Amino acid sequence: MGTAADHIIVGSGINALVAAAMLGRKGHRVLVLERNDRIGGCIRTEAITEPGFVHDVLATTFVLFITSPAYAALAEDLGRRGLAFSHSPTPSGVLLPDGRAAVIRMDRAANAAAFDALSAGDGTAYLADLDRLGPDLGLVFALLGGSLWSGATAKLLAQAAWKRGFRALAGFFGEALGTARGWLEPTYRSDLIHALFAPWVLHCGLGPESAYSGQMARVIAFALEAAGAPIVTGGADNILRAFSRLIADQGGEIRVGTDVDKILLDEVSGTARGVRLAGGEQILARKGVICSVAPGQLYGRLLDPTALPAPVAAGVRGFRHGKGNMQIHYALSAPPHWKTPGLDNVALLHLTPGLDGVSRSHNEAERSMLPAVPTICVGQPTALDPSRCPPGRAILWVQIPDAPRHVKGDAAGALEVPPDGRWSEALREAFADRVEAVLANHIEDFPAVVMKRRAYSPADLEALNVNLVGGDPYGGFCGLDQFFVWRPFKGSVNHRTHVPKLYHIGASTHPGPGLGGGSGFLLAKAIG
Repeated sequence: MGTAADHIIVGSGINALVAAAMLGRKGHRVLVLERNDRIGGCIRTEAITEPGFVHDVLATTFVLFITSPAYAALAEDLGRRGLAFSHSPTPSGVLLPDGRAAVIRMDRAANAAAFDALSAGDGTAYLADLDRLGPDLGLVFALLGGSLWSGATAKLLAQAAWKRGFRALAGFFGEALGTARGWLEPTYRSDLIHALFAPWVLHCGLGPESAYSGQMARVIAFALEAAGAPIVTGGADNILRAFSRLIADQGGEIRVGTDVDKILLDEVSGTARGVRLAGGEQILARKGVICSVAPGQLYGRLLDPTALPAPVAAGVRGFRHGKGNMQIHYALSAPPHWKTPGLDNVALLHLTPGLDGVSRSHNEAERSMLPAVPTICVGQPTALDPSRCPPGRAILWVQIPDAPRHVKGDAAGALEVPPDGRWSEALREAFADRVEAVLANHIEDFPAVVMKRRAYSPADLEALNVNLVGGDPYGGFCGLDQFFVWRPFKGSVNHRTHVPKLYHIGASTHPGPGLGGGSGFLLAKAIG
């Protein structure tokens, strides 16, 4: 037994790395412990298809990171250690089954003109939307990414009430809780604009009819236009290398292949004093233990589940995970030739029948059904970063954000589902075939350019990372009753737990999922 650090951090996803780096900047000695053979959580880069083809297996787009307070604080340090991003001027687009498409650019005037061309007045409506959002951004981002149980947030709300008046502030919250459908249909005439923004709410763990999905869609529209959809040059694991170098330079340490199986508590005060590893080694921490894990791991394994206070035990029992995710990766012998012009350099392209199609696939997955027509997100990394594969070749990063964790049936009535509802290899490949058929409908001679395909079902994702329960990449259901001040539990207060000096961060805590590193940043700011 020995004291190895001021803070021990269990897990090594983006929030853990941000917390480690921010605490290290303040002179704290940090020890990061990761059970897998590599750090990164949902950031994972491998040559999983053909030699020389570099794929981001899970997360790939870092718009939430480069627009985050964490990046603002750490950008210079990470840049000196090799972190760089590749961009496209057309970060997102949508492609409908009939071949019609729309693209959003990092140029407001160009977007307004393009939207007006789709339907007269829609460009003007778009400009008005963003103009209305502008004055609210400070309050919106404070609520989406700030420490909610804090004097700063209370002061911000009091100032907003004083400036706007209570009725106007209530109106702001009422509008913010609206749905994406409730925003898109009354505002825009073009079904292409509906289809352009509707799929993005799936990446927030929501659906088009979910509370506050309209506000999230507006914020994403603003972020895409302002910051694009960047990827890490050379592969997402280069951000992990940069963090590793920074943490080491600050005197911190990272250990992989190190499974923590228990939080050590002081017998008298009940304060967290360190951890015990699966092999029996005990490591003490001077200032606290930080866990970047799913609630089931923290409260069901690292702590004694039989000794939890009643409100915490009730919170654990009631915590719900969201839909699963599916990833499909392609090595191509040539760049994809889209039948619809203007899509070659779109960073992230959604293939969907439109707003109703997104709603349908989301609803089917919510009911544990395989979507008959899944909403498909196609990333084109080599359009932004040709170094990802040999010259003249290409890769595709494909995500299905509405795959069921447990499969009750097939909404199309075509695929045989195992009686136990578990994802099998056969079911995974059959569902991937359904996705590939959609791609082949839009890409010239697609089967001829496919060199190799590699698919990951929700079950495969959980096998890669124990915190992706059922393949849920969002750290838990993101509906209103399990978000903001109610995340992960109704009684949660920021990132504190019922155990003194034991803290909980990660996608399961506020401000939720994504690559912004928000919970790690907020905690380091609070305790550093």
